[in-house]
Amino acid sequence: MDRLKQAVSLIESGNFEKGLTELKEVRKEADHESLYDLSNIYYSLGLIEDSRDVVEELLIHYPNEGELLVQAAECYVDLEQEQDAIAALNKIDENDAAYPPALLLMADLYQTEGLEEVAEQKLLEAKRLSPDEPIIDFGLGEFYLTQGHHLKAVPYYEAVLGTKGELANENIELRLAEALSGSGQFEDALTYYEKGLENAREINALFGYGFTALQINEYRKAINAFNELKELDPQYSTLYPYLAKAYEEEGAIAEAIEVLAQGIKFDEFNEELYIQASRLTFKTHDNASGEQYLRELLAINPAHIEAAKTLAAYLKTEERYEDILDLLRNIEEGEQSDPYLDWSAATAYAQVEEYKDAIKRYENAYTYFRQDPIFLEEYGAFLIEEGRREEAVKAFKLALELDPSLVHLEEEILRFDEETFKED
Repeated sequence: MDRLKQAVSLIESGNFEKGLTELKEVRKEADHESLYDLSNIYYSLGLIEDSRDVVEELLIHYPNEGELLVQAAECYVDLEQEQDAIAALNKIDENDAAYPPALLLMADLYQTEGLEEVAEQKLLEAKRLSPDEPIIDFGLGEFYLTQGHHLKAVPYYEAVLGTKGELANENIELRLAEALSGSGQFEDALTYYEKGLENAREINALFGYGFTALQINEYRKAINAFNELKELDPQYSTLYPYLAKAYEEEGAIAEAIEVLAQGIKFDEFNEELYIQASRLTFKTHDNASGEQYLRELLAINPAHIEAAKTLAAYLKTEERYEDILDLLRNIEEGEQSDPYLDWSAATAYAQVEEYKDAIKRYENAYTYFRQDPIFLEEYGAFLIEEGRREEAVKAFKLALELDPSLVHLEEEILRFDEETFKED
């Protein structure tokens, strides 16, 4: 053992090659206890293959020793020999003290392979065998959190709050905060985020804190958290729409727009940023910028129906009918279909006197908007221009039934009834 210590001292002092040579010499003469220590030393140095070789040598003499089998399995996992790891772990007897740790390692392996139900069974079995073992509670919390089962994770994280020992370096408060937030317990989550962030300013936790604060209208806390995150990592693009939302809720629209513009610089393919930026710039009557954001988004994703609908609606208010048709020709190259776009196209075609195309689009839109009095009134007016008065009156009657305030439509209906009576 003294030679082992000397070898480790050499390595720690920077004399790596000499230390490794000494370890090789020790291995030739070491007893089984020293070999076990040597395996751990190799593992701690990242020399996994050497660690594995030593453990396998020991397993020749102690083939059923659980602790050695776990150590071998850990080496196999690091060397991406998962099947060998599972085979080693399956050799451990249920009565062996190493069985619960083996179950934890098996759970990790099965989860990695996508066998979540098997992984959960292994963890719950470990919990049954060692109900008061903090590392098992922690493992269950981690498993459920990664699976998105936040509510299930909460009690296991609560059970290990304040635990020292092997969990001393884990920020349990932040994990509990994430689980609470994910299960909708935002007030409690905020408390644990604040406690956990006192210990470490982790960027994902800052995002979670800001997001959670936003859910319970703590906009100033959200703004502070997102801005701190932005300072630490400006390329954390997910933060920008949420920071903009917090500013908007505080009435700071200019700041919200500026944040969205910053976000687009870092993530030009984040479609949500363009949508929010266009909405807010239209809200501030900066219509040119609103239009530009939508066009930039459509250049990135021509199939973005929401952007197309919003832009078409704006162009309609500006009576830019040729622009509407140009927009829709580009959008519909990919055979995208949407009733709102059909309505916009119908209006535009009617205004530029391309009536055949207009009636086709109105008929397409009618299937969806037959209960919309505004559409029915416009459609009816177009049908009158086309000389299809009977159909127009049907549309007007339905519109009036849906919205009795459209009293001006009664005149058209009466006029049609009078003309019909005279013809009879």
